[in-house]
Amino acid sequence: MSAVPRSEKPVGRFRRMLDRLSSSQEDLESEELREDAETAGCVRIDDCHDRQIVTVTGTLRTVTLRPRAGVPALEAELFDGSAALDVVWLGRRSIVGIEPGRRLIVSGRISMSRGRRVLFNPKYELRPLGRE
Repeated sequence: MSAVPRSEKPVGRFRRMLDRLSSSQEDLESEELREDAETAGCVRIDDCHDRQIVTVTGTLRTVTLRPRAGVPALEAELFDGSAALDVVWLGRRSIVGIEPGRRLIVSGRISMSRGRRVLFNPKYELRPLGRE
């Protein structure tokens, strides 16, 4: 990809078509997720800082059951096109609807753990399945 960010490129119809044809599927999905976060009025994960209370949206990439200190913990990686965020529900083995590929909105206080952003026991809202 070129060094010029997408937002600074010319916005003509031909340019947009050419960009879409020359972009990878991952780039297109990331751009769609960033636009979705903006229209939902959520903060981009990339702009979140330690100890900040935020509302973010994105797609779950992975969902795993990983015990923490002997207590079950459901962990998921949320991606919004700008960065990833680990979402952890302590004391839960599963939550109906929390599965890879699902879009959701989560709210809570960001913390940093081993250099990654983490949200523990967030409020969450499942987004509708399929195209909106």
